[in-house]
Amino acid sequence: MAAARVEGATEQAAAWDVSAVLSTVAGYDLLLAAPGPPDHDWWRRVTGTTPPIPAPRKACTAVISQARVPLEHQQPYGTAYEQMLEKVRYEGAYPTRERADEAVRLVLAGLGRQLTGDERVDLAACLPLEAARVLTAQIPDTRPLTGWAFVKDLAARTGASLATTRWDTGSVFSAVAAHAGPDLITRILGRLPTGYALLFGRAELTPAA
Repeated sequence: MAAARVEGATEQAAAWDVSAVLSTVAGYDLLLAAPGPPDHDWWRRVTGTTPPIPAPRKACTAVISQARVPLEHQQPYGTAYEQMLEKVRYEGAYPTRERADEAVRLVLAGLGRQLTGDERVDLAACLPLEAARVLTAQIPDTRPLTGWAFVKDLAARTGASLATTRWDTGSVFSAVAAHAGPDLITRILGRLPTGYALLFGRAELTPAA
């Protein structure tokens, strides 16, 4: 019957064509949830072959369930250090994350040369691992620097202007404060010489006489 509708087609060729089309349609039975199996006797009469066995429904179900994993169960993008760099990049309005990374490494290295004691250890524990390594890799300087001298020392090491270095310091210290919290920052300021409070965005308090 199918061969009669196609001019020049043999019965065998028509049977192959019908078999190919029906095999594809049978595969869509799983997706369209067609009720019941195909008519096997009708299939044999038309195609002269054994009907294909549909694939188990579990295969489709598994794919769909994996595609619907809740967003809250997906892994967050980036490491803790990358998130810190993004905060510094935003706070400092840097054009790239690489520029923010340069500022972080410069300022944390300088802070590592000034900060000692338990505050140094506690701050390292609060920072992302990469940042903590930069801080603790420095040997504390025997000559404490005030906040302004700290900025001038960093500027001399890089050849940047004082204004640029002051901006870098404030941008990085803002991210450091976010990781450390207000209590630890207060302790850090109590250990460092004067002038660092302004770099951390706090008012500089003068001790009473």
